[in-house]
Amino acid sequence: MARTRTRLRQGVVTILGWAIALWMFFPILWMFLTGFKNEPDAISTPPHLFFSPTLSSYRDVFAREDYWHFATNSVVISVLATVVALLVSIPAAYAMAFLPGPRTRMTLLWMLSTRMLPPVGVLVPIYLLARATGLLDSRTGLIVIYMLTNLPITVWMLYTFFREVPVPILEAGRMDGATRWQEVTQVLMPLALPGIASTGLLSLILCWNETFWSLNLTSSIAAPLTTFIASFSSPEGLFFAKLSAASTLAVAPIMVFGWASQKQLVRGLTFGAVK
Repeated sequence: MARTRTRLRQGVVTILGWAIALWMFFPILWMFLTGFKNEPDAISTPPHLFFSPTLSSYRDVFAREDYWHFATNSVVISVLATVVALLVSIPAAYAMAFLPGPRTRMTLLWMLSTRMLPPVGVLVPIYLLARATGLLDSRTGLIVIYMLTNLPITVWMLYTFFREVPVPILEAGRMDGATRWQEVTQVLMPLALPGIASTGLLSLILCWNETFWSLNLTSSIAAPLTTFIASFSSPEGLFFAKLSAASTLAVAPIMVFGWASQKQLVRGLTFGAVK
């Protein structure tokens, strides 16, 4: 009886897990299918479950000369913002984890609280600063904004990962004559590499999906794919098929990258969970 109950409980949990996964994946599946419809089928009510697939929406998306310009902007801005965020976060997290001061915890809480602030609350001053410094509609401006908005998360994650590294290992490095730079680069970073990788992956995903700042601080020169997708909503109407095709093309690279690095991500997120 006990084994039967255990198997029944495991079966219920498995079915529930699959149901939740399918429920979360359904919008992506629907977007993918809508991209292969024509515009009348895409807006039909009730929706057509059976339709003749067509690549016309994808051809229209690729026909726009500026598609690859938007895609290049997304790659450059997301990668550079992530790299800069890690370069700032690693020494900051190291100092807070191994050289804490009396206000370290309050500083961490303050940094995290900035993520709770609605972006629209600081839109006007940031817009004016970007315009005054010539960073409006520029890659540099978006890289700085993306890096600053993700910095609290990257610092917190790296701080948590670094706290799991045994202090005696770092002390042994110092006894062997390692400088502070060597301690961080040759001792700490190799040990915390899974955590650093998962932090970088999360930052890259957040930068890639950022929409608010890209829509308000760019127009054409530095606009990423999120702005390109928004362009299919115009006064002439909302083109669901083309919008779904463009969204699929924007989502696919980061989904493939996340799927390919899921083992590294899980390993990093569980880093230090088991002693």
